[in-house]
Order: sequence, then C-alpha cells, then structure tokens
Amino acid sequence: MATNRIDGRFAELRAGGARAFVAYLTAGDPSPAATPGLVLALERAGCDIIELGVPFSDPIADGPTIQQAFQRALGAGAHLGRVLEIIAEVRRSSQVPIVVFSYYNPVMRYGDAAFVADAVAAGADGLLLLDMPPEEAGGLIGRCDAEGLRWVTLVAPTTPLERLSELVGRSSGFVYLVSREGVTGARESLSGGIADGVARIRKQTSVPVCVGFGISTERQVREVAAHADGVVVGSAIVKVVAECGNSSDLCQRVEAFARPLADAAHGKGGL
Repeated sequence: MATNRIDGRFAELRAGGARAFVAYLTAGDPSPAATPGLVLALERAGCDIIELGVPFSDPIADGPTIQQAFQRALGAGAHLGRVLEIIAEVRRSSQVPIVVFSYYNPVMRYGDAAFVADAVAAGADGLLLLDMPPEEAGGLIGRCDAEGLRWVTLVAPTTPLERLSELVGRSSGFVYLVSREGVTGARESLSGGIADGVARIRKQTSVPVCVGFGISTERQVREVAAHADGVVVGSAIVKVVAECGNSSDLCQRVEAFARPLADAAHGKGGL
C-alpha cells in the first residue's frame, strides 16, 4: 500500500526541520467550481495539508465567518458528494494531502462504509469529525484504518488527562489541538497554554500535533510553530474568500495571503 500523503508530508517536513502549514477551506464557497482552483492556489503558496470543510446547516463549533461560508456553499449547491467530486478533480493535477473536515451528520446520511470507500477512491487522505465522540467512533475508525484513511482527532485545551489518552490513542495522521476554548474565528492574541498543551499530547503519542483556532497572522504562526508540528489557519483564509467572492483574482489573492503564513510555518523569513 502506498504511503499516506499526510504521513509522507510530515516525514518530509521533519527531515527539513520545518513545521506544517495546514489551511482550511469551506468546500463550495464561493462555488463548488471555484474550490479546486483555491486548493491549487494554497498549494502554490506552500500549504502542506488542506482541510476541506463540508458545509453543514448547524455548525456548533464554528464562529460567524465559517457559518456564513457554510450558508454560501449550501446555497451554491455544495454537499458531501460534491466535496468528494472536488477532491477527485484536485487529484487530476495535485498530490497535496487533503483532510475531509466535517460534522458527522453528512457522513451518517451518506453511510459510513460508502463514505470511507468513496473518500479513498476520490483521493482523500484523512477525516476529522468535529462532533463524533470516541465511544461511538470505533466502527468508523476501523473502516478508516482498513482503507488507509487517517483519523484526525480534535483535542480541547480543557480535555482531562484520562480523556486525552483515549482521544490521542485513536488518532493517526495528526492530533488537532484547539488553541483556546470557544468557536473558530481569528483572534488578536493566542492562549498562553499552547506549549503546555502540545507537551501533554506528546507524552501520550508520537503522532504529529497541529494547533488551530484563532491563528491569522505571521507572528502567531511563528509563535505556534515554535512548539507544534503544524499550524492550522482557517477563518482568516475563509474571510479572504468571502471578501473576494467570485472575482477574477480570487485565487491570486488567497495565494498571496497564504504565502507568508506558509513561509512562517516553514521557518522562512522573519519579522
């Protein structure tokens, strides 16, 4: 079996002493047709892993920026099946690692077995379900493991130690550490507990640890990259997409915004 693209990318980054830059996009915003071009723009900017968010009507963990992106995507006709088609389209010209980022309801409606099989066939590399507790995820995790689809676990800064062990013990690909309490959305400052949070997880697993929620500037990316294996930027990129809409320079503006953030994660340049 071929090496999973997520595993391969982290191995490359470790060899070069760099951290991963992980970028989130809401699939289907501003339209399903525009999303493959945005993925390729982020790859050109230096993005190591793409999280493709599946639009959902009740996103309890997301702030206004991504909630609004979900509404635009749903209005444009995006749904889980279309997201898999987008991944397949990206795979015609790119091998950038892709994580499907979703709430469980769309996957449940699609069917666990059918979803895993179709996601792998489309070219997805990982799955992150925001609202799937590990007690209920055993069967789905087993299907992912059997098909080579990495299971990415979301960990909160308040997760108790015994719970943390259970969560990260199920994780492959990487562990996603939420940088602070609350919903997604860019913030001017970050929590002071990121270093400790990463250290707690590393005592439980050798799987890479990425940190996200609220990260939007080069300074913040460098701050997080000093401790974690990867840095996730989501709402700040989605905001650029919202500002550009279907303008002809959408991809260029997203690429220009993401490039210095990717450079910061990779240890290039400086402030």
